Amino acid sequence: MRSARIPALGRRGEGWVAAQTVALAALAVCAAGGPGWPGAAEPWVLVGGVALGAAGASLAALGALALGRALTPLPRPRDEGALRDTGVYRHARHPIYGGLLLVGAGVSLACSPLALLPTAALLAVFELKSRREELWLSERYPGYARYRERTSRRFLPWVL
Repeated sequence: MRSARIPALGRRGEGWVAAQTVALAALAVCAAGGPGWPGAAEPWVLVGGVALGAAGASLAALGALALGRALTPLPRPRDEGALRDTGVYRHARHPIYGGLLLVGAGVSLACSPLALLPTAALLAVFELKSRREELWLSERYPGYARYRERTSRRFLPWVL
Protein backbone atom coordinates (compact mmCIF):
# COMPACT_ATOMS: atom_id res chain seq x y z
CA MET A 1 0.00 0.00 0.00
CA ARG A 2 1.46 3.34 -1.07
CA SER A 3 -0.03 5.03 2.00
CA ALA A 4 2.40 3.06 4.15
CA ARG A 5 4.97 5.69 3.18
CA ILE A 6 2.98 8.44 4.89
CA PRO A 7 4.97 9.29 8.04
CA ALA A 8 3.40 8.96 11.48
CA LEU A 9 4.82 12.31 12.69
CA GLY A 10 4.68 11.21 16.30
CA ARG A 11 3.46 8.23 18.27
CA ARG A 12 -0.20 9.22 17.75
CA GLY A 13 0.34 11.60 14.82
CA GLU A 14 0.90 14.79 16.79
CA GLY A 15 2.81 16.34 13.89
CA TRP A 16 -0.28 16.10 11.68
CA VAL A 17 -2.26 18.08 14.23
CA ALA A 18 0.51 20.69 14.34
CA ALA A 19 0.45 20.99 10.52
CA GLN A 20 -3.32 21.35 10.51
CA THR A 21 -3.11 23.99 13.26
CA VAL A 22 -0.58 26.00 11.23
CA ALA A 23 -2.83 25.84 8.14
CA LEU A 24 -5.89 26.90 10.16
CA ALA A 25 -3.96 29.78 11.75
CA ALA A 26 -2.73 30.91 8.32
CA LEU A 27 -6.31 30.75 7.09
CA ALA A 28 -7.44 33.03 9.92
CA VAL A 29 -4.59 35.50 9.28
CA CYS A 30 -5.24 35.61 5.53
CA ALA A 31 -8.99 35.96 6.03
CA ALA A 32 -8.54 38.84 8.48
CA GLY A 33 -5.73 40.67 6.72
CA GLY A 34 -6.02 39.74 3.06
CA PRO A 35 -7.56 41.89 0.34
CA GLY A 36 -11.29 41.65 -0.22
CA TRP A 37 -12.98 40.44 -3.35
CA PRO A 38 -13.54 42.88 -6.22
CA GLY A 39 -16.53 45.12 -5.51
CA ALA A 40 -19.15 43.66 -7.88
CA ALA A 41 -18.49 40.07 -6.77
CA GLU A 42 -18.41 40.80 -3.05
CA PRO A 43 -22.11 40.36 -2.11
CA TRP A 44 -22.39 37.09 -4.00
CA VAL A 45 -19.19 35.58 -2.65
CA LEU A 46 -20.13 36.70 0.86
CA VAL A 47 -23.50 34.92 0.68
CA GLY A 48 -21.91 31.85 -0.88
CA GLY A 49 -19.14 31.85 1.70
CA VAL A 50 -21.54 32.06 4.62
CA ALA A 51 -23.66 29.24 3.18
CA LEU A 52 -20.61 27.06 2.52
CA GLY A 53 -19.20 27.76 5.98
CA ALA A 54 -22.51 26.90 7.64
CA ALA A 55 -22.75 23.64 5.69
CA GLY A 56 -19.17 22.80 6.67
CA ALA A 57 -19.75 23.57 10.34
CA SER A 58 -22.85 21.36 10.29
CA LEU A 59 -20.98 18.48 8.65
CA ALA A 60 -18.08 18.74 11.12
CA ALA A 61 -20.51 18.89 14.05
CA LEU A 62 -22.37 15.79 12.83
CA GLY A 63 -19.08 13.94 12.53
CA ALA A 64 -17.93 15.02 15.99
CA LEU A 65 -21.25 14.09 17.58
CA ALA A 66 -21.19 10.67 15.95
CA LEU A 67 -17.73 9.97 17.37
CA GLY A 68 -18.68 11.07 20.87
CA ARG A 69 -15.99 10.21 23.42
CA ALA A 70 -13.86 8.58 20.71
CA LEU A 71 -13.27 12.03 19.16
CA THR A 72 -9.61 13.04 19.03
CA PRO A 73 -7.69 15.47 16.81
CA LEU A 74 -4.94 12.85 16.54
CA PRO A 75 -5.03 10.42 13.61
CA ARG A 76 -4.35 7.33 15.71
CA PRO A 77 -7.69 6.07 17.05
CA ARG A 78 -8.31 5.95 20.79
CA ASP A 79 -7.99 2.53 22.39
CA GLU A 80 -11.55 2.69 23.75
CA GLY A 81 -13.04 3.84 20.44
CA ALA A 82 -15.17 1.86 18.02
CA LEU A 83 -15.42 2.00 14.24
CA ARG A 84 -18.24 4.34 13.20
CA ASP A 85 -19.88 3.42 9.92
CA THR A 86 -23.40 4.79 10.34
CA GLY A 87 -24.94 8.25 10.09
CA VAL A 88 -22.67 10.72 8.35
CA TYR A 89 -19.86 8.11 8.45
CA ARG A 90 -21.95 5.96 6.14
CA HIS A 91 -21.40 8.56 3.41
CA ALA A 92 -17.87 9.90 4.11
CA ARG A 93 -14.94 8.38 6.01
CA HIS A 94 -13.63 11.74 7.34
CA PRO A 95 -16.59 14.14 7.52
CA ILE A 96 -14.96 16.37 10.14
CA TYR A 97 -12.06 17.06 7.78
CA GLY A 98 -14.54 17.65 4.96
CA GLY A 99 -16.53 20.03 7.13
CA LEU A 100 -13.42 21.99 8.06
CA LEU A 101 -12.47 22.23 4.39
CA LEU A 102 -15.91 23.65 3.59
CA VAL A 103 -15.53 26.12 6.45
CA GLY A 104 -12.14 27.15 5.05
CA ALA A 105 -13.60 27.63 1.58
CA GLY A 106 -16.52 29.55 3.05
CA VAL A 107 -14.25 31.85 5.05
CA SER A 108 -12.16 32.41 1.93
CA LEU A 109 -15.22 33.42 -0.05
CA ALA A 110 -16.62 35.59 2.72
CA CYS A 111 -13.36 37.34 3.60
CA SER A 112 -10.47 37.25 1.14
CA PRO A 113 -9.28 35.32 -1.92
CA LEU A 114 -5.86 35.14 -0.22
CA ALA A 115 -7.38 32.71 2.30
CA LEU A 116 -7.79 30.17 -0.51
CA LEU A 117 -4.05 29.43 -0.28
CA PRO A 118 -4.06 28.11 3.29
CA THR A 119 -7.36 26.35 2.53
CA ALA A 120 -5.54 24.47 -0.24
CA ALA A 121 -2.72 23.71 2.21
CA LEU A 122 -5.31 22.39 4.67
CA LEU A 123 -6.65 20.09 1.95
CA ALA A 124 -3.14 18.72 1.41
CA VAL A 125 -2.65 18.19 5.15
CA PHE A 126 -6.01 16.43 5.49
CA GLU A 127 -5.32 14.25 2.45
CA LEU A 128 -2.06 12.98 3.94
CA LYS A 129 -3.32 12.88 7.54
CA SER A 130 -6.36 10.83 6.50
CA ARG A 131 -4.16 8.34 4.64
CA ARG A 132 -2.02 7.89 7.76
CA GLU A 133 -5.16 7.63 9.90
CA GLU A 134 -6.61 4.96 7.62
CA LEU A 135 -3.48 2.85 8.04
CA TRP A 136 -3.96 2.95 11.81
CA LEU A 137 -7.71 2.35 11.49
CA SER A 138 -7.01 -0.71 9.32
CA GLU A 139 -4.65 -2.07 11.98
CA ARG A 140 -7.15 -1.42 14.78
CA TYR A 141 -10.42 -2.53 13.13
CA PRO A 142 -10.56 -5.74 11.07
CA GLY A 143 -13.67 -4.48 9.22
CA TYR A 144 -12.12 -1.20 8.11
CA ALA A 145 -11.15 -2.45 4.63
CA ARG A 146 -14.77 -3.44 3.92
CA TYR A 147 -16.00 -0.10 5.28
CA ARG A 148 -13.55 1.75 3.06
CA GLU A 149 -14.80 -0.15 0.00
CA ARG A 150 -18.45 0.63 0.86
CA THR A 151 -17.73 4.29 1.64
CA SER A 152 -15.81 5.62 -1.33
CA ARG A 153 -15.97 9.30 -0.38
CA ARG A 154 -13.16 10.43 1.87
CA PHE A 155 -14.29 13.92 2.98
CA LEU A 156 -17.64 15.05 1.62
CA PRO A 157 -20.70 12.82 1.28
CA TRP A 158 -21.55 12.18 -2.39
CA VAL A 159 -18.78 14.57 -3.56
CA LEU A 160 -15.15 14.08 -2.44
